[in-house]
Amino acid sequence: MLFVTNGHGEVAIGAHLAAQLGLTCDVQCDHLALVGDFAHGSAMSDVGPRRVMPSGGLLAMGNLRNWWADLRGGLLGHLLEQLRFARRVHGQYDAAIAVGDVTVLLLARMTRSRRLVFVGTAKSVFVAPYGMFEERVLAGADLVFVRDEPTAARLRGHRVPARAPGNIIADLFGLEELPRVATPFATTVAIFPGSRADAYGQARFLCAVVRSVAALRPGFGAWLSIAPGLRAERFAEVFAADGWEVHPVNDPQSPFALHSGKVEVLRAWTGEPGSLLHSAAVVLGQAGTANEAAAAAGIPILAFEHSGNRAHPWYRKRQRGLLGDAMMVVRGEREEAAAALLQLLDDPHRRARMGDAGRERMGARGGTRRVAQGIAELIGC
Repeated sequence: MLFVTNGHGEVAIGAHLAAQLGLTCDVQCDHLALVGDFAHGSAMSDVGPRRVMPSGGLLAMGNLRNWWADLRGGLLGHLLEQLRFARRVHGQYDAAIAVGDVTVLLLARMTRSRRLVFVGTAKSVFVAPYGMFEERVLAGADLVFVRDEPTAARLRGHRVPARAPGNIIADLFGLEELPRVATPFATTVAIFPGSRADAYGQARFLCAVVRSVAALRPGFGAWLSIAPGLRAERFAEVFAADGWEVHPVNDPQSPFALHSGKVEVLRAWTGEPGSLLHSAAVVLGQAGTANEAAAAAGIPILAFEHSGNRAHPWYRKRQRGLLGDAMMVVRGEREEAAAALLQLLDDPHRRARMGDAGRERMGARGGTRRVAQGIAELIGC
């Protein structure tokens, strides 16, 4: 099989699905990334050209800044290389599985694999339904899986036989299987700054918010999740330049801690991000898929629009539409962000409502197994 993806979250979903398929089928899973070069474990083997783009895959028709940055970064040449790869592998795969949006489905289609499967991650009637052109492309796939039943019902009404057996994102942070992280803080938040190049700047802002709250709330602290492909050393340099005291930690998954004066306020974490959710009261999230997985686990999310994060307001607006009341978007600088976090920490009833909204909007776990079963039946294994 060939998995085709277009971002870090989509790679994680593809790897999760490939691992599940490997439990029931004797299958070789290759992986072609439309953008990026993301770590994903051993369930898939990378093939074809790979290149990191400035946008990190955040492209929408109206986002001219990202399009221009990617074009200057070699997007057209990269796409031509991928098209040549697709021609070289004509008919070699039993199935091509596109994870993401219709763009990756078009590339997967060009491989002329025996079967074509679409696993939609981004679009939903809650925020952005599939358009007429997209529906025509989807109609050419043998299987179409989308993230929720209202979206599947709309597609079926337009003659696209879509299914919604469960959102795979809800399975990414399987808390029951993940160990708890021993935390030194009485009240903990988890920080998900994202997996793209701007994560270093996002982490700088989010940790400044944490420092403001910690100055008013003894025993409060945070864990910073560092995504695969990002460098813990660079995060430490950013924090040191911002006035933090950076202390090494003798733990392979927790490379350093941040102190404000004599008080430890934050620890870095390079392990499974879901492990941080066992003790997290709130997620401070500038991420994509990680925010959605946290919502599925019932953890309320605070996201922020501030002076250092004006480039992608459309993306946060879309995520707010997907997650509904599970996520608050706070506009303003550190003072406004810290005040919003304090208010949420002091309102357990609101946190519970946000957690319930996230679980409802994301759906129950188990979608990975059901999608894998559908693919296995399609290819006869």
